[in-house]
Amino acid sequence: MISMEKIIFAWLSGIDDARTPLLAASIRELAGSFSDCPIWVIFPKAEKDIPDGMKEKLNSLNVEIISMLFDFEWKSFPFAGFVAAAAKFESMVQRKAELLTWLTPDTLILDEPNDFILDTRKFLAYRPVHHTLIGSVFEEEIDPFWEEIYTGCEVSLEDIFPMRTHVDGNVLRPYFNAGCLIIKPEREIFRMWWNRFLALYHKPELRQFYEKSRMYEIFVHQAILSGVILSALQQSELHELPFSYNYPLHLYSESSPDCRPESINELVTIRYEHPKWLNQDFVIDPLKSWLMKNEHLLS
Repeated sequence: MISMEKIIFAWLSGIDDARTPLLAASIRELAGSFSDCPIWVIFPKAEKDIPDGMKEKLNSLNVEIISMLFDFEWKSFPFAGFVAAAAKFESMVQRKAELLTWLTPDTLILDEPNDFILDTRKFLAYRPVHHTLIGSVFEEEIDPFWEEIYTGCEVSLEDIFPMRTHVDGNVLRPYFNAGCLIIKPEREIFRMWWNRFLALYHKPELRQFYEKSRMYEIFVHQAILSGVILSALQQSELHELPFSYNYPLHLYSESSPDCRPESINELVTIRYEHPKWLNQDFVIDPLKSWLMKNEHLLS
């Protein structure tokens, strides 16, 4: 019998995204008992097109490099490749790992992420979105956009529960951040996400919202994810990660005072959007020294 990995870390990366080797290094050096877990990085290019420098950095960190080509018809639609890669990778790790951690390259692991380990009753761990944006405010009527999402994903309104955003603190109907998800692959949540995305994203009923605001086009993948999760899982099967996970460092100044940690050392995983945010005054040791040691990975 082939033994399964406990958890695999994975994300989709651009071929020149310097944040990717830095994220891999943070797992290898700062994630405690998770430091030896497999890391798989997907590139939407042929292997010959991945720069040698990127390959060398990732090979030195014992990272599995996966080349995955996407169809031209939809690859230009925002985040379509992200959803496709998640589904493909989920199918690849079934029967190979108990858990899949799906991240984005603008993430760093600062401490042992013990909440990534789900108990037997849970099938997905998440953080809420940072801002309301196109989200559905819980106390307001469901708007036509979310009606389309709920209908297309076959969501039962009885399964909708309140969820508070991280930055603006509004209470929404469930709206999950797609950049930090831990799943049990056998439930095939990402496959369902991809299938629903393909069925819904181009529908005229949704395209009218894209014409109204590009925000709908950018975040429809996240709205469809939310519909899929509500349709496939009960609230009791979900685990909301603590505040210290997926913390948006680049939104620190926009966060309410009670959502600003006294020290970055209180955080377990962060999002930082651009490397410039790693030079802010609130980035202190030991992270600051670690970043200086690994600044070559960003070059």
